[in-house]
Order: sequence, then C-alpha cells, then structure tokens
Amino acid sequence: MSLSDAIPALLVLADGTAYRGWSFGATGTTIGEVVFNTGMTGYQEVLTDPSYCGQIVIFTYPELGNTGVNSEDEESARPQARGAIARNICHKPSNWRSTQSLPEYLKQHQVPGIYGIDTRALTRKIRTFGAMNGGISTEILDEAELLEQVQGFPNMAGLNLVKEVSTPQVYEWSEPTIAEWEFNAENVTPGGESFTVVALDFGVKRNILRRLASYGCRVIVVPVNTTAAEILSYNPDGIFLSNGPGDPAAVTEGIATVKTLLESEKPMFGICMGHQILGHALGAETFKLKFGHRGLNQPAGLERRIEITSQNHSFAINPDTLPQAVVEISHLNLNDRTVAGVRHKSLPIFSVQYHPEASPGPHDADYLFEQFVQAMRSLSTVTNAEVK
Repeated sequence: MSLSDAIPALLVLADGTAYRGWSFGATGTTIGEVVFNTGMTGYQEVLTDPSYCGQIVIFTYPELGNTGVNSEDEESARPQARGAIARNICHKPSNWRSTQSLPEYLKQHQVPGIYGIDTRALTRKIRTFGAMNGGISTEILDEAELLEQVQGFPNMAGLNLVKEVSTPQVYEWSEPTIAEWEFNAENVTPGGESFTVVALDFGVKRNILRRLASYGCRVIVVPVNTTAAEILSYNPDGIFLSNGPGDPAAVTEGIATVKTLLESEKPMFGICMGHQILGHALGAETFKLKFGHRGLNQPAGLERRIEITSQNHSFAINPDTLPQAVVEISHLNLNDRTVAGVRHKSLPIFSVQYHPEASPGPHDADYLFEQFVQAMRSLSTVTNAEVK
C-alpha cells in the first residue's frame, strides 16, 4: 500500500503526548492502556492472548506482519488487544502457513492499529513515565478531543477484566501440542496415565491447555465464577489457575474460590494471573509495576538456575506480604528482583509469574508442567496405597 492510499491515524497518550501516523486494521477509535512488547516474533499470539485484554500493544520490533496470520497460531478465538502500534507494516506477507495479512485480520475483527511512528522513542517514554492510557483514532484527528476521551477512561489498577475473557460455559480440552511443534517428545508421553485437571479460566491461552494435554491430562475448563464445590465435584487430580488480564486484586470472586480450594490440599499450579490470584488466596498482596514485563527474554531463577522466560504482566506479588511460614519464593525476575515464582512449603502447590508454555518464546520452563503431573502422580500413589 502506498502512503497516498493510507488513512491518517492519531495516537494520543493520557499525558497529552501525540503521535501521527497511518491506519492499519480497522478504522475508528479505540482506547486502552498502552504497553510494549519486546519480542521479535509472535505478534499473532500476542494480539490473541487474553492477558492483553484492555491494552494497546506497542511492538518494539520494527517490522510487523511479515509472516501474515493463520488459525494455528491463535491463543484464543479472536484478537484480545484493543489496538496495535507498529513502526512498519507488511501488507503482503510471505510465509507458507499464512492465510491472511495482519491488516486484513485486524480489520476483520474490528481492531484498530497505527504505524509509521517511532516506536522505540514511544517505548522509552513508557519506560520513563510508566504505562498509561492512550487512544488510537482515524475519526478523531484533533488531539485535544481525543485526549479528553482518553483521560476519561478507567485506569488498569482496580480493573477486573477477567469477566470479559473467561469462558461462559464449561468445556473439555483434549488437543495436545501438534507433533510438528512438539519440543519435549521424550517427556510428554503419558504412558497410559490420565489425570483430571480442572482449569479455572481467568483468560487461558490455548497453548497452556495443549501442554497440559500433551502431558496426559484430561482438562476441564471452567468459568471464573465456578464455585470451589463445583470444581471439586469433578474429583480432579489437580487444579490449574490460568493467566488473565487486569488487576488480580479486583478478581475477588476468584481469590475466594482459590482460598477455599487450598483446603482440599490437591496439587495446584498457577501461571501469571493464576500466580497472583494464588498469592492473594495465601494472604499476600500485589502491586502494579511501572511498565510491566512483556517479552520473550526475561531471565528468572534462584539458587544458581536461570531460565529465559516469556512474560506478560502488569502486576507482581509484594514479597513482604507473603506468609513466610507457609510459602517460599522459588523464582525471581533477575532484571528487577520481583517475585517470579512461589511454592507452598508443605503442600504440592506452586505458581510462576511467567509463561512456561511460551508460544512464543523459549521452552526453558516447560518442566513445570512435568512437575505438576508428578505432584498429581505422587498424590495418586499415596491415595491408592492408603485405600489398599
């Protein structure tokens, strides 16, 4: 597409800073929290990740859309981000898996984007002043008018967005990671075992469910408003707490449910929002990070072990509020020393702030799914021994 055919677009941040560029995707106006992702790949997975609900994503990698989009790389049924910001956009992708261009895909799903701006400078601004609300528009090109709408939009702190992305009804997931993409074939073979896992859906990614299925789990996904009694009625071998968007402290219903589920002493594994919800259920508090962690190369670890991880979150657990008699820190983000993982001292319960399923990203932390399965296997062995 030549610039003579391009539609002008305006980006305005809540502090009044304005950027002018060109539209890609849908036309119209969108408002959300402006955040940045430093990954060089995986733009389709990022845009369809429910954890980005309510946010406009800056892609720091300067080329976007080169490989198009396809149905296999979606992390949910549609884009969840409210908008996209890019330096350059490819309108004619070249990849054997591509079925559609990124601009066409976003237009189909009514997601606006803006390109042609200095995304590196914009990212430095967000790093300096913190994530803030912003708006993209092709219909409101007056900076003061768009700023008024942006400043009237609610801030992410205190916002419960889980209800917008959680499944409305129970469903069962059985599809594993496809053979062509399986990277841990020796360890994922279930060997005849089958463990029932109930996944409490705060905005789960499909590739998390695929990893659980690859490890031999029968996965039952339930809405966020499912009660602890209903979850336990499935007689699960383990309980999984998914990723999701917004402020974890605002998801009071989910926190109360997990707090009750802790009494069952069943194996429990949380990722991202699930990690934060588990922290609250254990008595800890969370706080909002200045600009969050979003990318594919975040180092995490403790005690001489380092994992390069995929991360996407705005909030973190306050370590000073963790009940030290009950919980220990298992991982730290090695960039800023925030809590990246916790583990119960006496029960098979643990969680991480990052994404071991990656998609996109490195697979250093895939072993955590294996640990979850091992916890269920151990409990099953003890239970069977007691019955005998």
